[in-house]
Amino acid sequence: MAKRNTLQRRHTILHLLEQQGEVSVDQLSTHFATSEVTIRKDLAELERNGLLLRRYGGAVPLPSDLVAQQAVTEVSKRKQAIAQLAAERIRDHNRIIMDFGTTTAAMIPFLNDRRGLVVMTNSLNMAQALRELENEPTLLMTGGTWDPHTEAFQGQVAELVLRAYDFDQLFIGCDGIDPARGTTTFNELLGLSRVMAEVAREVVVVGEADKLGRKIPNLELPWGAVSTLITDDRLDQAAKQQIEAQGVLVLCATVKE
Repeated sequence: MAKRNTLQRRHTILHLLEQQGEVSVDQLSTHFATSEVTIRKDLAELERNGLLLRRYGGAVPLPSDLVAQQAVTEVSKRKQAIAQLAAERIRDHNRIIMDFGTTTAAMIPFLNDRRGLVVMTNSLNMAQALRELENEPTLLMTGGTWDPHTEAFQGQVAELVLRAYDFDQLFIGCDGIDPARGTTTFNELLGLSRVMAEVAREVVVVGEADKLGRKIPNLELPWGAVSTLITDDRLDQAAKQQIEAQGVLVLCATVKE
């Protein structure tokens, strides 16, 4: 119910913005009989999705040139379907790790109705998006050395912080899917991913099926370290069977075009 009410409220905010040309936090708080903190979270999430621009005390419509740019960078339907299926595996009060990545980031809006989550991430962007949720989770950051290539924290400090905790689940993306070996990556900094997998009881890899067979040299996680692969319905059946034969649960999200 909370998630539906949130989505309805945000849809109405966009409608009011279209009608009025601008909206204020004070006006919206009165209109919806809710707190200004909730309205600010709504505006922040709508801005993050490229639907408006926040201004002091309110918001204005997104300029037309930015609307065109957003259409190019919009998260694909396949990523969204995979993200939704992955998010369905998270229960209230779970302790989870969310690695940086576009597919893991796409999971965040689907967590809006989860209560009591504890989430650790190595990504500042992910942390900011998690803070905008209606039921804001307890947020943990790995810290460590900032890697500008991945825009995430890496290194020994991050690994030490992770080892101080235990988690129910890890959600992590990949650059490639090798049916024989495991998940692969262009990133040469592999230590943190492997520590994340070590401290989580369930390791969930999320990635689109077109990553199958990419020739990427760096093995990130062998199938023996992976509990579940969540991909889309384009996954080759023979590859699916080969991965499942190594003890991995493979779930394929159905994508409605």
